Amino acid sequence: MTDPTVETTPPKKAGTRDVFRALGEARVLITLLLGFGSGLPFLLTGATLSIWLAEGDVALSAIGFISWVGLAYSFKFIWAPVVDRFDVPLLGRLGRRRGWMLLSQLVVGGALIAMAIIGPEGGLTALGIAALVTAFASATQDIVVDAWRIESADNDEEMGLLTSAYQLGYRSAILAGNALILFFASWVGWNGAYAIWGAAMAIAVVATLFAKEPVDRREIAAVTGGAAPWTPRGMFDVVVGPFLSFLKTHKTAALLMLAAISLYRLPDFVMGPMVGPFYIDLGLTKEAIGAMRLSVGLVAAFVGIAAGGLSAVRFGFGATLLVGALIGPMSNLGYTIMAVVGLSTPTFAGVLFVENFSEGFAGAALVAYMSSLTSIGYTATQYALLSSFYALLGKFLKGFSGVAVEGLQQGHSLMTAYALFFAGTAIVGIPAVVLCWFLERRNQRLKREAGVAPG
Repeated sequence: MTDPTVETTPPKKAGTRDVFRALGEARVLITLLLGFGSGLPFLLTGATLSIWLAEGDVALSAIGFISWVGLAYSFKFIWAPVVDRFDVPLLGRLGRRRGWMLLSQLVVGGALIAMAIIGPEGGLTALGIAALVTAFASATQDIVVDAWRIESADNDEEMGLLTSAYQLGYRSAILAGNALILFFASWVGWNGAYAIWGAAMAIAVVATLFAKEPVDRREIAAVTGGAAPWTPRGMFDVVVGPFLSFLKTHKTAALLMLAAISLYRLPDFVMGPMVGPFYIDLGLTKEAIGAMRLSVGLVAAFVGIAAGGLSAVRFGFGATLLVGALIGPMSNLGYTIMAVVGLSTPTFAGVLFVENFSEGFAGAALVAYMSSLTSIGYTATQYALLSSFYALLGKFLKGFSGVAVEGLQQGHSLMTAYALFFAGTAIVGIPAVVLCWFLERRNQRLKREAGVAPG
């Protein structure tokens, strides 16, 4: 397998007609809907849940700690080998990928409805357990949908197209989960809104039922050695094989890749649980937050996704990742400005534009980059490993975000504490910039050695 960080032959550029024709293909539409299903529950156990809890006068420290349920996304590589090598009982007749997708989607929908029934009034412990089940099932859904998307692509062009469709669906669901839901919360209450979002997982269920199983498992067995999973050799291959394959393929660069990925969006993760409470303390209403996210945020996200894709094609993954690492912390500094300036519609709009643009830009590049690093036969496990590294440190540290703000508030006003906190989260983005710079330098060096023109 060639080193995916080096683009040796530029892919053939598709024309506008080809793009629109591809968007009409069933596989692309299904990928978009599966991406929507993956993104739908993500913020409902994170930032959106923090707004619900903040309105219920839950302490900031408790809000920060309950965000730890999101660690399920960071440890999904632990059970990803099971998804890679075993069929789901009963549902396995749909195929390994489709069976796991359907099971996880049904559990996500049911757990979200359970959160709606419990609510903060039912106790933080019970609500936290329901949120943990939601996050665990959602992380499992991510494992198998990512594997299905990668295995369904016949070539690099299709990989890019399916990744873009997935990102479009995912980002649309994210906006629904942090903007549109605020209007529903105003109309029918938070409990009703969460119940509706749980029922909306039916969209992903329908997409799974219409999806096709991507690969023949008998062909995969030849790659992974074909040993039965319950034998010692098979167990070794299930658990250790994916990681050894990754290290063998990328050698010493594997550690640099993992380090860069793990720190890439650290500023966003750390500040995440405090954004919702900050909005409430600033005096913003749910309607104002939702309207701005659905207008400025929506446009910025789609522009960012498009810009990230174009940059990856024109300048390569390394340069695009570096730019994403640079612009990402700008939104954190924007929140610092908001805390200093106070309630201001133009400032709020500017901060949301930068935040959603940078997330769309960096997200499109990072997902395509991580997808290109996987090997057939270990798709689910290797991608889960990469995406777990992407979020593990950030999801752990964000649990202390409420404690940090409360600590800063001891010697400062609440808004000053927020301003210092957001500025500090921007600073933690510096190591990612340095690591991405090293990755890009390595990429350019390998290109020169291979006799490939940069860019």
